[in-house]
Amino acid sequence: MSEYILTLEGISKSFPGVKALDQVSFNLKPGEVHALLGENGAGKSTLMKIISGIYSYDEGTYLINGEAVGELTPKKAQELGIAIIHQELNMCQDLTVAENMFLGREKSRFGFLSQNEMNMEAEKILKKLKIDLAPETLIKKLSVSKQQMVEIAKALSTNARILIMDEPTSALTDREISELFEMIHQLRADGCAIVYISHRLEELEHITDRVSIFRDGRYITTKNFGETTLDEIIAYMVGREITNKFPNVSCEKGEKILEVKSLNSGMVKGASFELYKGEIVGIAGLMGAGRTELVRAIFGAEAIESGEIILNGKSLNIKSPKDAIQNGIVLGPEDRKLEGLCTKLSIRENIGLANLDLICNSVGVLSRSKEEALTQKAIENLKIKTPSAEQIAKNLSGGNQQKIVVGKWLVRNAEVVIFDEPTRGIDVAAKVEIYNIMNDLKLRGIGVLFVSSEMPEVMCMSDRILVMCNGRITGNLKASETSQDEILKYATKYN
Repeated sequence: MSEYILTLEGISKSFPGVKALDQVSFNLKPGEVHALLGENGAGKSTLMKIISGIYSYDEGTYLINGEAVGELTPKKAQELGIAIIHQELNMCQDLTVAENMFLGREKSRFGFLSQNEMNMEAEKILKKLKIDLAPETLIKKLSVSKQQMVEIAKALSTNARILIMDEPTSALTDREISELFEMIHQLRADGCAIVYISHRLEELEHITDRVSIFRDGRYITTKNFGETTLDEIIAYMVGREITNKFPNVSCEKGEKILEVKSLNSGMVKGASFELYKGEIVGIAGLMGAGRTELVRAIFGAEAIESGEIILNGKSLNIKSPKDAIQNGIVLGPEDRKLEGLCTKLSIRENIGLANLDLICNSVGVLSRSKEEALTQKAIENLKIKTPSAEQIAKNLSGGNQQKIVVGKWLVRNAEVVIFDEPTRGIDVAAKVEIYNIMNDLKLRGIGVLFVSSEMPEVMCMSDRILVMCNGRITGNLKASETSQDEILKYATKYN
């Protein structure tokens, strides 16, 4: 019997213009949590899709319990006990918990759907995982974290012995992450082998047994987690030591550029604050505090019920994103794939689409040369890793997709740049590049406003921190003079 439940040797995979994997190796033991790490574009997701049968591989050896599996499909992978939980959850929102768990494997009696049998089976699995949910609950009524737990329950309902988790904590609160880690410990104790992909390296110490590191589609090393450090892991990931993970810069604060007065929009209640030229202001708070709703209202993506937005002393009437953009206020949204990119279009088309007023003449005829010039400027300035400007956005790594979202706005003469979770789902080195972009904007006298759920990021990259709770701004703190405890105090201040 093999020591490893899963063994991959010499796996290679190419796409048009890109070699995603080059002779990589990976193995997994029963009852371990094995973290797979690397920068965006390192090949992690490609390998996971090969393991789960979504992609075929060009060459190499794939073994389960020491035996070759041959040609693999998602159905065969499931039969072999392999399940994957993707970063973007794909659940049927109008079906129940039980119906989602048994989707495609529905239980029936005499040719009729057996709802009761599915509910009973689902309840057993949910109780085993200590998930307090009724099988009859509609998925659309659940939080992201609960939906994720249903995905795990669904995987175990197929008797999965290999569970792949791709960025499972990217949209979770600290409490929800703790609940997930408890579940992971339970799964490990039951002998389930877990492949864990995350860019939040600080969370690895709570769950990880071993780490394997990829770089540029190649295998670098495997280490026992307890025998290495985070600094060493980062150096293996990027090929160099990153000495400053939060490269903040200082400059003299300029004139007031943006003022928000008593803004009411949906759950946002009476928000007031100021932003100055050459200043980075972070917005902190727990999930559901109203941070995203606030910046979307300023950008015109949410209806403003009352209040005032003043830019350079002029009161604005922002009713749509178009109004905001024309006045020099731009937003990199929280969900880059849903709201920030057209994933089926090329880099050039994405950047051109957001800047038609700059690349079209007075009668609306597009200038291809202007479009290509803007695109090349964005690629060079942001160091977007791509074979060409014609690369389709969905084929790029998460970090490079985020750079396109940012880049399409930076070619304009924006005066206020808003980022909503700018580093979610991207690696350490790509995060530093995003921080450097923010610093560059700051040095150019542009006002920067950003929302983040990562406390170290908010504290280290901000000049000031606005704290929100229950739709209200409850704190306005100088970053250099505050603490995590003080921020949390304001983040739970409901009155």
